[in-house]
Amino acid sequence: MNSPTGASVRARAPYQSIVNRPRLRLPGDARVVVWNIVNVEAWQPSGAMPRAVLSPPMGAPLLPDVPNWAWHEYGMRVGFWRLLDAIRSRGMPATFALNGQVCELYEEVCRAALEAGWEFMGHGYVQGPMHKLEDQKAAIRQTIEAIRRFTGKAPRGWESPGLTETDDTLDYLAECGIEYVADWVLDDQPVALRSPKGRITSVPYTVDLNDVVISAVQQHPSDEMLRRGKAHFDRLWRDGATQPRVMAISVHPYLSGVPHRIGYLEELYDHVLGREGVLVWSGEQILDWFLSETAQG
Repeated sequence: MNSPTGASVRARAPYQSIVNRPRLRLPGDARVVVWNIVNVEAWQPSGAMPRAVLSPPMGAPLLPDVPNWAWHEYGMRVGFWRLLDAIRSRGMPATFALNGQVCELYEEVCRAALEAGWEFMGHGYVQGPMHKLEDQKAAIRQTIEAIRRFTGKAPRGWESPGLTETDDTLDYLAECGIEYVADWVLDDQPVALRSPKGRITSVPYTVDLNDVVISAVQQHPSDEMLRRGKAHFDRLWRDGATQPRVMAISVHPYLSGVPHRIGYLEELYDHVLGREGVLVWSGEQILDWFLSETAQG
């Protein structure tokens, strides 16, 4: 029998304060790991959009939703290439979080990410809540297989669309071979999560340095990612003197890839790269480091 909604969530991640846990050490006694995540999604013109920049005239939903679909499509045609250049020109790794269907719909984008050496992370097969799927396990497997076919390697990480999980999602992911998830935004360090289906780890993702939250939900000015990101990083760098921290920066081509925002994101990248004691890793690099550190303890 399934537990009441939410009851199993706390059991999967027992409380542990960051001030009372064994100290982790990064190579070279670095203080902060920066994790770049580029999210690409498959939006369907004939269905409801995951997000909207324009409300429908007179408040009545209209399909196909051409303006809001096209808003996202701009990111795939133009914005992605700005993000690719910003990250690649700085010699940084990145994690490419993609809907499985993106491998078919946007093959050129996926090919560019693969050639750049980015890690591919599952992000559902199409963009929609895990709660709405008739068969979560089948959708997870379909996503894994789409990425495996395209890259030759199954993804180790998973970010649910909208960070949504039911009480069963984590077990399905572990059963399908996923090793880490980005849905649990509860710590500055990786956290071992409990599942009877296998070992699975939370790698610190972000809603605070996420352009969906900053630009689409909270509707801040274009420079908010830079302003908030610098303050966020500076504090983590200070905290990292005693316990190393992970700083995720999560972007979407249709938001951060537009002309009035990309320059501020590039300034943020340059700010974090200008400090000593900073590593830039993919999600699987963070996972492997954490598992190595905790295995020694």
